Amino acid sequence: MNYAIFLEQIINGLIIGSMYALIGSGIALIYGTMRVLNLAHGEFYMLGGYFVFFLVVTYGVPSYLAIPIAIFATFILGALIQRLTIHYLLPREGWAFSTIAATLGLSIFLQNAALLLFGEQFQSVPYYLSGIVEFAGIRLPVQRLLIFGVALLTIAIMTYVLKRTRLGWAIRATSQDRDAAAVVGIPAQRIYLITFGIAAALGAIAAAMLAPIYAINPWSGMPILLKGFVVVILGGLGSFPGAIAGGLILGVVEAVGVQLTSSEWRDVIAFTLMIGVIWWRPWGLFGKKPS
Repeated sequence: MNYAIFLEQIINGLIIGSMYALIGSGIALIYGTMRVLNLAHGEFYMLGGYFVFFLVVTYGVPSYLAIPIAIFATFILGALIQRLTIHYLLPREGWAFSTIAATLGLSIFLQNAALLLFGEQFQSVPYYLSGIVEFAGIRLPVQRLLIFGVALLTIAIMTYVLKRTRLGWAIRATSQDRDAAAVVGIPAQRIYLITFGIAAALGAIAAAMLAPIYAINPWSGMPILLKGFVVVILGGLGSFPGAIAGGLILGVVEAVGVQLTSSEWRDVIAFTLMIGVIWWRPWGLFGKKPS
């Protein structure tokens, strides 16, 4: 195998893995903070993609304005959905199952609403940047380098927010012990609302970056949701750093596996990796073993 092609596949794996990491980190953030397994997370990705499509393609808004608007709109939508659904279920008995059922129903509702409103056509967005970069025999589209740069910037901002800001400290305190956090004046319900919105916005960022490569349709959230769950299982359920690492690992393993076999084996490779990790370390590569 040509080493340049192999390295190109590794880099492409890191790029798509960085998007998996954003999706997985949103799922991990919600689970780590409120212990809710959000089965509707893929629909935030789908809706974020539609927001970008309508702003850029239908209304001609420049992409550098359309993307922040789409991310903010998805943040508001995520927070609103949390306030109207999850908020009322968490205080009730059996909330762990009822929230799973509610988010599953929400996923189906949002898919069918998108089908009714936007139709079944596959939509795409033009490349934000054109051109090819070449070095050491490796050729990469500038669009893909943009995707990787945005992912790294988002991860850096999220890491700073979680570790260095009062909001991040409040999120981490609430995730460790909600009652103890409430004693020191941290409003858990408000933290849940903001966390849900941030997770939805992370899905919208991934959608905005992938929209020029992968088509948007009412069902486009489901495949990315499944990859997101693979990521959080690899990294450790509820672990934000684990989700980042899990996404990058999954992207590289998929890319190398596809290079050695064919693209039809992509999902088989991903789920085989997940099953292997569950068998070897059920708590994930970066999770803590239950005591």
